[in-house]
Amino acid sequence: MAQKEKHTGLVTVYVAQGILRAMVVRGALETAGIPVILTYESVGPVIGLTVDGIGRVEVRVPLEWEAEARDLLDAQPRTGEAYGVPENDEADD
Repeated sequence: MAQKEKHTGLVTVYVAQGILRAMVVRGALETAGIPVILTYESVGPVIGLTVDGIGRVEVRVPLEWEAEARDLLDAQPRTGEAYGVPENDEADD
């Protein structure tokens, strides 16, 4: 996968099972000014399946934004804050 990341200039910082969770993460990153792209199989959102990897959604950012994106996703919510990033559905490689 490292070659694919070098070729596209993008790196996966979060993997979600389902488009809605991925959209929450995308919103958090975009609010911080980090450009984001979601990659997924088109059949997942159309049919609403999240079985056997069909609903897998990768949240990807440019390589130069990787550290900032990971820091944001790993940060703990402040006291009293109602927002938090859902847990990553896939362990970091």
